[in-house]
Amino acid sequence: MPHRSLLDSIFARIGKLHAGSVARRFFKAVGRARAVQEELRAALVARAAETAFGRDRHFARIRSYADFHANIPVLNYMDFAPYIDRVRRGETTALIPAGERVLMFALTSGTTAQPKYIPITQGVLAECRRGWNIWGLKAILDHPPSLLRHILQVTSSMHDHTAPSGVPCGAITGLLAATQKKLVRRYYTSPAAVAGIEDPTAKYYTIMRLAVARDVSWAVTASPATLLLLAKTGDEHKRQLIRDIHDGTLREDIEVPREIRESLRPRLAADAAAARRLDAIASRSGVLYPKDYWRLDFLAHWTGGTMGLYRSQFPRYYGSPPVRDIGLIASEGRMSIPVADETASGILAVTSHFFEFIPESAYGGRQPAVLRMHELREGETYFVLLTNASGLYRYDIGDRVRVTGWVGEAPLIEFLSRDAHTSSMTGEKLTEDQVVGAMKDVFGEVDPIAEFVLAPRFGELPWYRLYLETADATRRPGLAEKFDLALCRVNPEYDSKRKSLRLGPVEVVPLRDGTLAERDRRLRVQRSRTSEQFKHQYLLASPGADRDLESRALHGKKDEPVNG
Repeated sequence: MPHRSLLDSIFARIGKLHAGSVARRFFKAVGRARAVQEELRAALVARAAETAFGRDRHFARIRSYADFHANIPVLNYMDFAPYIDRVRRGETTALIPAGERVLMFALTSGTTAQPKYIPITQGVLAECRRGWNIWGLKAILDHPPSLLRHILQVTSSMHDHTAPSGVPCGAITGLLAATQKKLVRRYYTSPAAVAGIEDPTAKYYTIMRLAVARDVSWAVTASPATLLLLAKTGDEHKRQLIRDIHDGTLREDIEVPREIRESLRPRLAADAAAARRLDAIASRSGVLYPKDYWRLDFLAHWTGGTMGLYRSQFPRYYGSPPVRDIGLIASEGRMSIPVADETASGILAVTSHFFEFIPESAYGGRQPAVLRMHELREGETYFVLLTNASGLYRYDIGDRVRVTGWVGEAPLIEFLSRDAHTSSMTGEKLTEDQVVGAMKDVFGEVDPIAEFVLAPRFGELPWYRLYLETADATRRPGLAEKFDLALCRVNPEYDSKRKSLRLGPVEVVPLRDGTLAERDRRLRVQRSRTSEQFKHQYLLASPGADRDLESRALHGKKDEPVNG
């Protein structure tokens, strides 16, 4: 544990005052969000008027929102890809104003195999940090004992590979960690170098080796599944962990690059007292869980959409500390800032990006209706469009959100799902959050099935196949019928297609226990550039995407390619 010096306390006070000033400016902006959004839109257009994209879209002619709407259609990543490729080759003014340096390209963490590259400039980084400052200040003020105590955080490397221009490509979390204020870095349990460990097992073990003996106050990851993996790693390897803590070592049989291992040595001091305390816990209970060795003030991770299914597993490992959602965040930017515990809703990040929204019912049309923030209605569902300083204009990010209320002039939004997590063979438009909701409907919040995959199956009569492990299948009789009825309740179109015999009933297919965990592990390895943001996919989007699961269920093969 680092010594909490008087100097630390002074710097913490200064940092708190600065963050407080940033937060006050944000909440003042929330009170006049409509004007703030219009000012931001105008500024983002003006700054890029001389870029290649700005000239191609006649930015110099844009004076009003009507001009903006008329000159720039709704766009996706493929529309920007030619400009981004030029930026990656060093021609930054294809998309970024002259004089602005690209620090890195943030890689998306979605379900596609090919990454998308988002240019990150100093201004974009500063805006990202401001969003985290507002979020973090409010979380710490709501949990005062967490100040000047250790923070467990998981990041990925910003150096996955290099663009042709020599600029690094990777996870923006790595850049944020590497450029964080020195005082804050002192309280991280893991240094930025740990992000460079590629093997997931080695990475999680190293994180826990550095964290288990510390006074951890709160833990933050994108996916709650990562926190569960860390807790399970600590218990599974408890005897080796205790030995390493006692001896001041890091086990040699895990794949940690030599230079990273050497850089960690100053943090691996022997701690016999901590080892004795942990050994007593493990000997008494037979397990070593975070709830027994950390005094957690809160946990921070995504809670919206499918993430809620993991909540039932947390008390076993972490007890019941409050949870603060980290907000709707992607490589393209932060879209919401939660300011309260136990809710997935957050205030629209009105100072970060210019936002537009497509009503769910119009999404996918050739010329869908597009609304601005002030035209939204509470309780309705929308898809988000972003305009931001990374050079993206009217960008369809594919995130589906629900408006849950208002703070000042800004809406509260709750993430529901990615558009990629939608399946529709006969027009049922089944979404991943509906699938998760149906599973909760069947079993409630107390004992849901936390890991399963629903896959569309195409035939003369299309149907859905529910893959789950034997332990879950055998102890829940009648699951197929119950789940099918639950899908009918949450999705009227699914209900209509079932009643009209255009969709067949759900089929349950058991898998050997451990199959889904192994599948997710391999997917994490494939997407190692942003592994901390990995989400288990409950709904596959297209027929045939379950080939690897089908082979395991029927033939027990172990090395089929994974289809996300």
